[in-house]
Amino acid sequence: MNRAGFRELHAVFAHIVARNAGSAQLTESVAERAFDIFEANMGPLAAHLPPLACEKGCPSCCILRVTATAPEVFLLASYVRRIEASPQGAAIGLKRRIELADRATRGLGEAERMALRKPCPFIVRGMCIVHPVRPLACRGHASFDKKACARAAAGQDVEVPLSEPHHALRGSVQAALQSALRSAGLAWGLYEVIHGLALALDREEREADWVAGKDSLAPAAIEFDRTAAAEQLDELLAR
Repeated sequence: MNRAGFRELHAVFAHIVARNAGSAQLTESVAERAFDIFEANMGPLAAHLPPLACEKGCPSCCILRVTATAPEVFLLASYVRRIEASPQGAAIGLKRRIELADRATRGLGEAERMALRKPCPFIVRGMCIVHPVRPLACRGHASFDKKACARAAAGQDVEVPLSEPHHALRGSVQAALQSALRSAGLAWGLYEVIHGLALALDREEREADWVAGKDSLAPAAIEFDRTAAAEQLDELLAR
């Protein structure tokens, strides 16, 4: 994405953040807008691509470590609470599944998480039960070869042919969202989803704390060079 496109996306997110400043609607509004932007733009970008192998009932990639922004984590937490409140959700025991997955994977890096080959707690009978609110990282991971995905998930050393347009768009939308959050003085890092979700579910006040400017998901934060990342965002915003 060029600078003009990035600035346009930044402005969209900045407007939503400003309009919902201090509101309980902030996380849902900004996360859902990020998903809408990704889906609306992915169609045209993928028009020339070969058919994707990704389909309902194929959870091969759902052993990977997933990272997300705070709004995505809090939207997931809200969705999980709604599932838990339903009779079907109570039977699944989703919150307990998340707690167990967090214990098993907390602190693991990408390679370690992959080697563990532990399915995401959202995979029930081979399907993702939070698919409507899945993070940008999941939306941006798309494969052209189902068999290669299965072999990689089984621990074989194979190269999986992934869609670069999906990956690039995910990166652009995520970076613009982070840029807007940073400009508003909100925690703008990335968090390991399962650990972050366990934190959000354990104490609902974490969302209000984040909206108030605190990094309430800090224990689940992914380490990165904030100075370099901030400079890169500033450069993209510069005219």
